[in-house]
Amino acid sequence: MGITKGSLYYYFPGKDDLGLAVLERAKKRFLATLDELLAAPTPAQSLEQFFDFVLNKHRSERFAGGCLFGNTALEMSDVNSRFAESVAELFQEWIGRLAKVIRAGQAAGQFRADIPAEDLAEVIVSTIEGGSCRRGSKRMNAR
Repeated sequence: MGITKGSLYYYFPGKDDLGLAVLERAKKRFLATLDELLAAPTPAQSLEQFFDFVLNKHRSERFAGGCLFGNTALEMSDVNSRFAESVAELFQEWIGRLAKVIRAGQAAGQFRADIPAEDLAEVIVSTIEGGSCRRGSKRMNAR
């Protein structure tokens, strides 16, 4: 590819800075995709579109590898607080955006309203992340 170590260090003072730049770019892409998915005409359609996307993505990857953000949280959070902060911000943004859709759906009578929207959003994100790690680990162990 022709990229030298010196070229990388011209733009990034160290490996952690490069890793954080990659993580930040992935966060921006993920949040932009999330916003597109959650922009359906109704809250129910937004969540359905989001769930379909997640399922199809995991199927296309054969449920291997897990999630960049979950993996980073597991591997780097104890090592570098900047990675932990970056991933925590992403998860809060994700939960907040889902909660907004859920609140709208609750107000429209599309979703149950006896559980706070933030709690439901957190369960959704936790379930997706837990499923990614579990399924990814199963595939890795089967090899």
